[in-house]
Amino acid sequence: MGIFSFFSRDPDDDDEALELEEEQAAQLTPRLPENAPTGELFEGMRIDVATKEGDPLLSGRIVERTADTLTLGRLPGELSFKVFPLNTAVSLSGYDKKLIPISLSAVVEESSRTAFKLKDLKVESHAENRDTFRLPYTAPVSIYRRDDEHFRHPEECTLVNISTGGCCIQSEYVHMEDEVMRIRIKLEDYAPLNFLGQVVRCSERSQGQFWYGILFAQLTEQEITALNKTLYNLQMGIKETRMRSEEGHW
Repeated sequence: MGIFSFFSRDPDDDDEALELEEEQAAQLTPRLPENAPTGELFEGMRIDVATKEGDPLLSGRIVERTADTLTLGRLPGELSFKVFPLNTAVSLSGYDKKLIPISLSAVVEESSRTAFKLKDLKVESHAENRDTFRLPYTAPVSIYRRDDEHFRHPEECTLVNISTGGCCIQSEYVHMEDEVMRIRIKLEDYAPLNFLGQVVRCSERSQGQFWYGILFAQLTEQEITALNKTLYNLQMGIKETRMRSEEGHW
């Protein structure tokens, strides 16, 4: 199965055109392993672009695709893109219509204020593991001591990215590896999400600013599904406030 088969088809196309398109795609693109993820990219889908180290670069939506390239345009309401050097290696991530996380590697072919074109698309094998898929997202975060069960003494931080397995936050406060804490994350119009987590990684990103990788306590399958849906809605700009109640805890 080639990378082209990750793109969804226009249902209005006739069968003959579809067969021709698939035949041409098979000739143009390399085959992927049988166990490759089955998610589908589609026009209008939000894609987050990051460095190979995971630092967020930009977010856009798919406006054009070919057998081996992908062009992103600006999201509604967003201003210009940042411009990046050609041939920069990047990572791409997103959720398809079935809530399947997709992760790709690519190389920058064109970069301007209004368009971002990528080539050499390759599927990242770890996309099959939804606990490792992280959505780059900036949002308010409050963290609390583990014994602060009533959330009375918040430490205000900023979300860097999040998945069903954990999150990364930026804070000016110092914390130790293995420290257990309570995390409250506010994602747009959704009720705050509350997690119990443990610091598994620390790094100083700039003077006085630290990034902490936090592992969530194991979620149930129902909680994983609900959080995946929330992240997908954020990707697609869908407003939904009924996912979790204010009193809900993960």
